[in-house]
Amino acid sequence: MLGWALTFLVVALIAGALGFGGIAGASAGIAQILFVIFLVLFLVAIVARAVRGKPPV
Repeated sequence: MLGWALTFLVVALIAGALGFGGIAGASAGIAQILFVIFLVLFLVAIVARAVRGKPPV
C-alpha cells in the first residue's frame, strides 16, 4: 500500500509540473488517503503482534 501511495505522489508531482492542476490535486489526495490507511494498518499490526506476546520487530 505504501508503494501505491508513493506512485500517486509521483503522478501528482509530474502532473503539477506539467500544469495539470486537477489531476495533480486528485492524485495528491489519493496519496494522502493511502498513506494514512497504511499507517493505521501498520500500527494495528504492531499492536496485534505485541498482544500476542512477541516483541515488536
